[in-house]
Amino acid sequence: MDEFAAGVTIFSLFGFIFLILVLLWIVPVRLWIEAISAGARVGIGYLVGMRLRKVNPPAVVRPLIWATKAGLSVSVGDLEAHYLAGGRVDRVVRALISADKANIDLSFQQAAAIDLAGRDVFEAVQVSVNPKVITTPRVAAMARDGIQLIAMARVTVRANINRLVGGAGEETILARVGEGIVSSIGSSDSHKAVLENPDSISKTVLSRGLDSGTAFEILSIDIADVDVGKNIGAELQTDQAEADKRVAQARAEERRAMAVALEQENRAKVQEMRARLVEAEAQVPLAIAEAFKEGNLGVMDYMRYRNIQSDTSMRSSIAGSDDGPQSPGPGGPRGSGS
Repeated sequence: MDEFAAGVTIFSLFGFIFLILVLLWIVPVRLWIEAISAGARVGIGYLVGMRLRKVNPPAVVRPLIWATKAGLSVSVGDLEAHYLAGGRVDRVVRALISADKANIDLSFQQAAAIDLAGRDVFEAVQVSVNPKVITTPRVAAMARDGIQLIAMARVTVRANINRLVGGAGEETILARVGEGIVSSIGSSDSHKAVLENPDSISKTVLSRGLDSGTAFEILSIDIADVDVGKNIGAELQTDQAEADKRVAQARAEERRAMAVALEQENRAKVQEMRARLVEAEAQVPLAIAEAFKEGNLGVMDYMRYRNIQSDTSMRSSIAGSDDGPQSPGPGGPRGSGS
């Protein structure tokens, strides 16, 4: 019986200790004492309600203590609402304190909106106080004389608090500055003029108002380095000459192919005409035989025809004709008598 009573006593003791720990977790007495000692008005019942609303009390109360000690008027309800919205309460309060010390007009609603927009409001305030330098990548551009220049610039920017929500970021600044450098170099008559006076690029680019619609204000643009690249103009002329050469070769090949086709067509026509001539000459003996049979041609007429053939063959041989002697007609070789 004594052992049972001792076990119950030990169990009750552990239960009491567990209950005290739970109460201490639900009721953050230490945090409440910290807030009271710092002058932040937070009721212990409100802290218990924060536990029930699944809000981490230290994440809200400690930034409230910072703001109170810095002399800022921020309510615990606003901080809790920002926490429930997914914001970073500590960064917002730090930004408000920094802005207040730097005499920058920044309200809690504005800082909360900037934080919920995904930007680091504390870093934005720091950049607003201490401008930062952004280095552009190497930008290649070609002057009018065909020489390529490779430039790199350093852009000094300051955050614009009023345009942090909805304003473009650093990538837009770099893209606009790079575009301005290309345009400025491209409008120069000679690359030597750019090398002699590189600040003309920065003046031209800075005068275009490239920070419009961005979350930054461009203070200065300094050309850090300008290098001479390739002779793009000469390369383009070489490529154009090579292209013209290939076009001319293609056209010449086309004309040659057309000439070959025309020559072959003429040869075919000549062969066809020769075939027709041979066919016609083959009809002559048949016509003579038919004339003999019908009595339209006599022996004397045939002899005169043969004499004329022989005479023509002799004259052609004397004149050195390329055609050579014609094939003899019926009745023997050309030039023979009766």
